[in-house]
Amino acid sequence: MEFLRLLAEHRVPALDIFFQSITYFAQETLVILIICWIYWCRSKKLAYTLGFTYFISGLLVQGLKITFRIPRPWILDPDFTPVPSAVPAATGYSFPSGHTQSGTALFSILGFASSRKILRTLCIFMTAAIGFSRLYLGVHTPKDVLVSLILTLLISIIIWKISPALTGPFAKDRKVTLLMALFSAALLLYAFGLQKSGALPLSEASDCFKACGAGLGFAAGYYLERHRIRFSHPVTRRSQVICFFLGIAGTLILQQGLKPLLGSSLIAGTIRYFIVVFWILALYPLLFSLVRKGSRQKSY
Repeated sequence: MEFLRLLAEHRVPALDIFFQSITYFAQETLVILIICWIYWCRSKKLAYTLGFTYFISGLLVQGLKITFRIPRPWILDPDFTPVPSAVPAATGYSFPSGHTQSGTALFSILGFASSRKILRTLCIFMTAAIGFSRLYLGVHTPKDVLVSLILTLLISIIIWKISPALTGPFAKDRKVTLLMALFSAALLLYAFGLQKSGALPLSEASDCFKACGAGLGFAAGYYLERHRIRFSHPVTRRSQVICFFLGIAGTLILQQGLKPLLGSSLIAGTIRYFIVVFWILALYPLLFSLVRKGSRQKSY
């Protein structure tokens, strides 16, 4: 807490805006947008590598959050005040940092994939800056950030090293899918047990249930696409842009439209995130594959 107080003494409006902008690069929405662009339009292999890193590290971080149940800094010390604009997005428990996990998963894999030194340097900077922004904004302690950074970086390195076994032509898709699904389901049952026992408050359980739904959706979508759909990317830049924006429109419709239909319960959140991720990986690629196939047949 002493380090957070030291940073708070040096806050100025310009730095508040700067670090709030930096932390947006680790928001769930932006990360998913980047993964969608890569997956639908550029490289399925890179997108799968990103996806495995992002979802596995996210599940691990959420599991640690509900296990240790450490409150946010301003709850630990009522005299401490975070930057107000950062509080609404600081959901769930404090340890480990979810934004640091998200940013590290994204920029570490992009850095590994880049062949240009300037882009690798930018990815290193963004990884460090996102973690520091959580400290400057006062929504995490150094332990929250460092543990999340180290764990996610280790997962990133492992996933990158074994990516041929996950995305290559001889990948063991069934085993990978089963392991991903079992990890997600086990965490879901663990969170459900904690919540039912009263150890995990309803208000703090939502993020974990959503992560489990997303993990299950990723496992199912990964398997179905690789074994049944096998879509190909649009060729022209114009078709890529159209494909991307139509897919994002469908994602947003599902994300927002399912809320009133399914309700706001923990299970509803799990189902909603499963459907949204499954749409991204399998249903939308299947849809535009069918449309492209129909267009080719008409042209003949």
